[in-house]
Amino acid sequence: MNRVTFLIAALLVLMLGVAAPLSAGSFGKSGADGGNDRLQVVTSIVPLQFFVDRIGGDRVETTVMVPPGGNPHSYEPTPGQMVALSTAQLFVKAGSGVEFELEWMERFKELYPALAICNASQGIALRSMDEHVHHSHRSGGGNRLDPHIWLSPANGVTMAENICNSLAALDPAGSDGYRRNFADLKQELEALSAEIHTALAGISSRTFLVFHPAWGYYAEEFGLRQIAAEAEGKELTPKSMMLIVRQAEAEDIRVMFISPQFSPAQAESIAREIGGVTRTVDPLSHDYIGNLRHATAAFSESFR
Repeated sequence: MNRVTFLIAALLVLMLGVAAPLSAGSFGKSGADGGNDRLQVVTSIVPLQFFVDRIGGDRVETTVMVPPGGNPHSYEPTPGQMVALSTAQLFVKAGSGVEFELEWMERFKELYPALAICNASQGIALRSMDEHVHHSHRSGGGNRLDPHIWLSPANGVTMAENICNSLAALDPAGSDGYRRNFADLKQELEALSAEIHTALAGISSRTFLVFHPAWGYYAEEFGLRQIAAEAEGKELTPKSMMLIVRQAEAEDIRVMFISPQFSPAQAESIAREIGGVTRTVDPLSHDYIGNLRHATAAFSESFR
């Protein structure tokens, strides 16, 4: 969205008269009959929507800014989404350096000063991309944060608790239910972490190759090593491709993991060069638990 479109969206909000401050617990009405009194929550990315849905249950209505299949590195909100934000009471952000948030959060605050914001990363030790990526060429990322905190179930527990606290603060009447839902989800996530540890136990080769470096926090939790081809969403140079091919061959890697948010063309070229294949693992799935199980099975198979 360019600045002209942003200004048009702001003007629409003012014309509709919906940008007035909303008090905590004063739920917005929507629909033809004005009968929707659920807490209106907006998340930046799809995985955060999973946490809000599980904790909020039928007391919340959740929408997401970057839709399924959208790329947080490049997505721009529509004017309609900007207007829809005006009826929300809570915005949940990852707070870990997601590019969409870096680009848009200040503008959202400017337009909607009464909108409560939950930082889901509060209490999580954020890591730089260089700490989570091992490769033979420099990423040029410096100290840029790895934003993909949600792909660690342990981090997921902290994120869920932060979201639970924000919902309870805005909707005290639903606090007990939110905390029960959080306790149930925490138990599931802890069981998932134990399940993944068991699935990966006894595997000697623990290095995997990805095109986009999304799985650093996952690798850190489960004692794996992530090699990434690209950084910051930039297209690889021929030299970078050659170096990653050499590293994959040196480590006897034959699977390149790709994300559906990125073009597979360069990843497929690398896979051909190493005599291997590509496999898709989605870092932005709404099916959080099922998706981590799928990714674990895919990684585990590639190690054998």
